[in-house]
Amino acid sequence: MTNPLIVALDFPSLEPCRKLLQELKGLVQIYKIGSELFTACGWEAVEFVHRSGAKVFLDLKLHDIPTTVAKTSRVIASHGVFMFNVHALGGLEMMRAAKTTVDEVASPPSKPLLLAVTILTSLEEKSLSQELGIQRPVKDEVLALARLAKQAGLDGVISSPEETGFLGREMGKGFVLVTPGIRPPGSQKNDQARSLTPREAVQLGAHYLVVGRPITASSNPQASASEILQSLA
Repeated sequence: MTNPLIVALDFPSLEPCRKLLQELKGLVQIYKIGSELFTACGWEAVEFVHRSGAKVFLDLKLHDIPTTVAKTSRVIASHGVFMFNVHALGGLEMMRAAKTTVDEVASPPSKPLLLAVTILTSLEEKSLSQELGIQRPVKDEVLALARLAKQAGLDGVISSPEETGFLGREMGKGFVLVTPGIRPPGSQKNDQARSLTPREAVQLGAHYLVVGRPITASSNPQASASEILQSLA
């Protein structure tokens, strides 16, 4: 089984990243760089992870007009990241623009996976309907956005583990499923409204698992990461 673990570097500087990467060396092969770290450190953060020998999931959730997303995708694809994402709510044209640009800039094996965010794992059905005016049930909305991403030619989606099982059945093999909101047994959910354990998510068909605080806030990150990987064996 390919190591599916992606550890989220949700820090405001590189110093805690250095310590964490040293502790997790040999265990973790992919790290997620999100808005906080990228805003603070920019491409230095990406280059730092690459120099360590690991891969980068650049989690910026691009959501803008198609031209802007295409130009941004060109820059990202030229920096050798393993995967990055756009927001499916940006629409079909925006996602196609990103895909076209990635295809122009990169080719295998350096071509990044391009994924779409469906519905954030912090959102519940009540929030969608009352605050955002999205009346479809969460699962129906996620499936509709995943189908739109596939129509645009994207490699997969990021979605809650609760949607992983039916997305795997509906979208078919080869469509990559990246699952955040992962919480090992006994850990707090924090702001994740829809979460499952690592083992449950993989059993439902997740290809990659994004784990943050259960590892990064642990008193022993190495032991916490090892425990997750052992649970998947």
